[in-house]
Amino acid sequence: MPDSFLDHLPSHERERIRKRMRSPEEYERLREKVKGPEDLEKELRRSEQMAEVKFRLETEPETMETLQNRIADDLKERGVEEILDGDVPLDVQQLLERGDYTVSVESHPQTHEDALVVLPEGNVQDRLPVKPKVAEQYVQSMLR
Repeated sequence: MPDSFLDHLPSHERERIRKRMRSPEEYERLREKVKGPEDLEKELRRSEQMAEVKFRLETEPETMETLQNRIADDLKERGVEEILDGDVPLDVQQLLERGDYTVSVESHPQTHEDALVVLPEGNVQDRLPVKPKVAEQYVQSMLR
């Protein structure tokens, strides 16, 4: 019978691990990390969609232009707060109003998941994620 990895640890380490794993709080925390098959399938579908969008944005200039125009129209009609996530500095808002930006799929600054982001010209550090509901509309329209 194969040995458990615990058998190869010093006794004080084994006791510490067992004690931690017995606490209800630790058990609950670990349960929250576990994803079910539905969550994994949903995450996989989203990743595939974002990969397809990124590929299209990089290989089809007309797709990039169409998306930039649509975002520009939405920024004018609804405002920056309705389209973009987080606070947008005034100088960056001016760049967005002039249309000096590109759109890409990159990691979200907080969640680190792939997201549709607006990259203002000049400062590469500014990644402005598009709000999830709005981004979903853009993604669905691009994939049709």
